[in-house]
Amino acid sequence: MSAYPSDQRRSDAGAQSPATARHGAGSGFVVVANRLPVDLQQLPDGTTRWKRSPGGLVTALEPVLRNNNGAWVGWAGVPDVDLDPIVEDGLELHPVPLTATEVSDYYEGFSNGTLWPLYHDVIVRPEYRRHWWSAYVEVNRRFAEYTAKVAAEGATVWVQDYQLQLVPKMLRMLRPDVTIGFFLHIPFPPVELFMQMPWRTEIIEGLLGSDLIGFHLPGGAQNFLYLAKRLAGQPTSRGTVGVRSKLGVVQVGFRTVRVGAFPISIASAELDEQSRRRSVRERAAQIRAELGNPKHILLGVDRLDYTKGIDIRLAALEELLREGRVDPADTVMVQLATPSRERVQSYIQMRGDIERQVGRINGEFARVGYPVVHYLHRPIPREELLAFFVVADAMLVTPLRDGMNLVAKEYVASHSGLNGALVLSEFTGAAAELRQAYLCNPHDLDSVEDAIMAALTDNPETRRRRMRALRRQVLAHDVDRWARAFLDALAQGQVAGSALLSDADLDPGR
Repeated sequence: MSAYPSDQRRSDAGAQSPATARHGAGSGFVVVANRLPVDLQQLPDGTTRWKRSPGGLVTALEPVLRNNNGAWVGWAGVPDVDLDPIVEDGLELHPVPLTATEVSDYYEGFSNGTLWPLYHDVIVRPEYRRHWWSAYVEVNRRFAEYTAKVAAEGATVWVQDYQLQLVPKMLRMLRPDVTIGFFLHIPFPPVELFMQMPWRTEIIEGLLGSDLIGFHLPGGAQNFLYLAKRLAGQPTSRGTVGVRSKLGVVQVGFRTVRVGAFPISIASAELDEQSRRRSVRERAAQIRAELGNPKHILLGVDRLDYTKGIDIRLAALEELLREGRVDPADTVMVQLATPSRERVQSYIQMRGDIERQVGRINGEFARVGYPVVHYLHRPIPREELLAFFVVADAMLVTPLRDGMNLVAKEYVASHSGLNGALVLSEFTGAAAELRQAYLCNPHDLDSVEDAIMAALTDNPETRRRRMRALRRQVLAHDVDRWARAFLDALAQGQVAGSALLSDADLDPGR
């Protein structure tokens, strides 16, 4: 993020901003997310610096916020620090303070120990702890209160993701004048799974505080509509809420809440242009040389998370090597794994398991000086990541469950030469759009292996045809189109036609 270079340091992170006087008028467009687009880093010498936050949400929303000249409400990434608002390049950042206990209970606990596994098909068993829920309620209330102060009269507020599902209702009680949209960036679970949660009614009622609720896929919207009708009309400790629902619409008392599917995307034209730069192309050639000029380079780029299927693609590669279908002398896999939730026990164990897999593969199949798998457990600079996209002959995206997976779209946008191949899990949201990828079932190792082999051995013209279709889809349906579709539907008080997806809408050949 150009406004906050990674080496920018401040000796007093809470210093008064010169733009504070503007806050009285409020912002007409407000994004509310768990994290700000920048993180505050505390350095050993006592100074601090702002660094761009990782993750697809920031990548998707930053250009939207800049285009709307709005404000962003979120946590700065460091506990027990109270910061004043910051304004840079016309973009207002309003940090919400969290204590270390709240980070543990609200974020690591309820958000990522309860909601994340529940919404990802219970790959890991969710934990339902009452003190986690209490922290979630309290932090959501604080976000709602901060947002109520930031938003101008009649503002549009766009709340993001699973950490803040109670904010819409809380904000509506504080500021009935604002228009509220909510978008879920992860899958919304099947009804049978969602019904496990002790606080299921409170979550649904929290979301129903919105004017428009967006999901990646129609299936998520349909699940929510059923639950809204089933749960939100039930008696609760606060009385009964009358709810009627029909396709795309929930009537909550005198209010109409609209529900739709809005598949998120990337700044694809910008990524396409950046990947063509000479510096990126030269670095890509250098990477291939550093890897020993193999015939095939396989690439995985993921946050280190149990939903991403990193272990599955490694297991598939190991079996292909063992069966002799892949030659370790001419095939290299690069796995870039961004650190994630490093204090959570299941993540600590997962990291150890993956690193043991990498060691076993290299121990059995590598030559001296030429590992079969190159594993990097650290963030990768953006231009370096683009070079990896460009050099990769096949991209392996094999999550067990994923709301969308923007890495798949970034890889496609980076391959103007049409010389790449995308191996993609059927259980990503992206699979609904990127039908010309080499689709696989990550629960079926044979399916993953066959997709990898097809991606590596199909004739060049077949690969080019597939990549051409993928690029047509990704370049036409970019992040700006996603944001316009959602915000137009929110402003017009209706679900835009493009939000209710048909098979024709998702045909990459159109």
